[in-house]
Amino acid sequence: MWRRTGALKFKARQAREYPTGRLSVEVVDAMSKKDIGPMLRVAHPPVRRFSLLRFYSTLPDTQGPNSNNKKYVSEDLETFRRRRKTDWKRRQGGESFLDNIIVSVRAGDGGNGCAAFHREKFKPFGPPSGGDGGRGGDVYFLPTAELTTLSTVPKKIRAENGTHGQGTWQNGQAGAPMVVKVPIGTIVKQIPWDDPRRAKDPWESEEDALEGLSPTEKRDKMRENRWVHYPRYQEANIERDTFKEAELAQYHLERKRRHEYRRKMTENPIYLDLEKEEVLERPVDAPLGTKYREPLGHLIATGGAGGLGNPHFVSAENRSPKFATRGIPGERITLSLELKLLADVGLVGMPNAGKSTLLRALTGGRAKSEVAGYAFTTLNPVVGIVRVAEDGTFEGSMSGQTVHDETWREEALQRAKAESGELADSPTRNQVTGDISDLTHAPVRPGHFFDVFERFRFTIADNPGLISKASENVGLGHAFLRSIERSLALVYVVDLSGETPWEELAILRDELEKYQEGMSESARIVVANKADLLAPDGDPAEVERAKSKLKQLEEYVQKHMSLPDGRHLDVIPISAKFSQNLVRLVSLMQKYVREERALREDLDET
Repeated sequence: MWRRTGALKFKARQAREYPTGRLSVEVVDAMSKKDIGPMLRVAHPPVRRFSLLRFYSTLPDTQGPNSNNKKYVSEDLETFRRRRKTDWKRRQGGESFLDNIIVSVRAGDGGNGCAAFHREKFKPFGPPSGGDGGRGGDVYFLPTAELTTLSTVPKKIRAENGTHGQGTWQNGQAGAPMVVKVPIGTIVKQIPWDDPRRAKDPWESEEDALEGLSPTEKRDKMRENRWVHYPRYQEANIERDTFKEAELAQYHLERKRRHEYRRKMTENPIYLDLEKEEVLERPVDAPLGTKYREPLGHLIATGGAGGLGNPHFVSAENRSPKFATRGIPGERITLSLELKLLADVGLVGMPNAGKSTLLRALTGGRAKSEVAGYAFTTLNPVVGIVRVAEDGTFEGSMSGQTVHDETWREEALQRAKAESGELADSPTRNQVTGDISDLTHAPVRPGHFFDVFERFRFTIADNPGLISKASENVGLGHAFLRSIERSLALVYVVDLSGETPWEELAILRDELEKYQEGMSESARIVVANKADLLAPDGDPAEVERAKSKLKQLEEYVQKHMSLPDGRHLDVIPISAKFSQNLVRLVSLMQKYVREERALREDLDET
């Protein structure tokens, strides 16, 4: 169906159903009438902007096993659908967090050598003067604390090629190294050799390009990819014995290089655990004027060597070689990047257990986690920092905000205050209204005033809700658990106002074990949140029932949630919404984080 919109601007959509799919026709913008051609049989006066039909097919792949579309050959169709559904859920709300990605890395190709001869006044027949090609650029991965997601890492990474050699012995310039910044905690793994997602190496790509050609055509094409000839001397060079000897020597070198490359990729695949930021310290006794070299990171792919100029082929039999070699292609590697956040404490709980509210209460509202009354409010992990003073006071308790309600309510209240003018003269987060002498004994303000009293800090991660059968991709699945896999301590968060909070604990523990065996052994605390909903009016009978329920939860934890070393998890009833009993919780978190850090340091020393 055609519609007329504005000044002769057309828009059309036509669909035709097929037994195996659909063929759609869509209208897109073009810039001139000649782009349309005979497709639009419509008479109209000439205009500057028209619409162009673009055909695209949504038919399923029916090309069989020989199809080039092998992206998901190694995965079951149902597994792919579940993963795609999970990714769609996590992209809602404009979230850009990305914790796993597959990238194709290609180092720079070497520049071609040059076949030239020196010419100057009174010297018409000078010696060979072709320069060598420049080396291709390398690819490095540099861990940096500035990034928290893999969304900034390009999926196709290509380093700069080396420039070609020139006459008068001018060598080509080497390609600049390409440094790709990745977040700290990234695991870099090379895709196995037999994985269909792996990018083809230069020799495999050449084999595909030569497929279907005759032997003579293949030989000519391979020579064209490897040799540079002086103008009008290609046919003469091929017949010379010196060229044949050079070609045979280059063939043996290439064969050896190919075997070394294959052996390196199969026997020593890349595996990097980028858990620390690379710091290059400048020597204190370095001479003045010494240039400081920025750290490049870890070498991933090496650039190809440059081609050889014709002076390299001078021999007693051939004093004026008229051929040179082309540059060697750079390494091509397909990598899997997986981000595991380095949070000290990871919160694990069912949806609507109050994890986001707890994170906001511990950080004084600084952590930008969404709080709402529906399930799966948190779609991606959120990390906050908890700072503790020597007397146990933590920064979040001094923010002045003791009630942490749903995000939309807090934003509406803040907007109303701003519109009414209440915030015009109110102090900012880091301002002090009292006498400065009051700050000599205990912290009274958050922000940079708290720096003087800070004695310990740790990070805490809020993760999406985990429900039963998450291993089957119910809810958000296990896709986010890699972010807390390295947490020093895990904290279960359950809703104490629910009917059976102990059953939630069992589900959480089982799902952690399904994801990684032994992961539940990192749990240290059980947080019984929403205790304020039990007996809100202070009825003695309701209070007794609340105490009985808490005792039943503690008995279940002691009986069924014991750690392998015999220790029991601590059960802490709190109210994250009203910031109640958080000082005790922070004290326990600080204790366990200290213990685990000391244990990790001892293991690193041994």
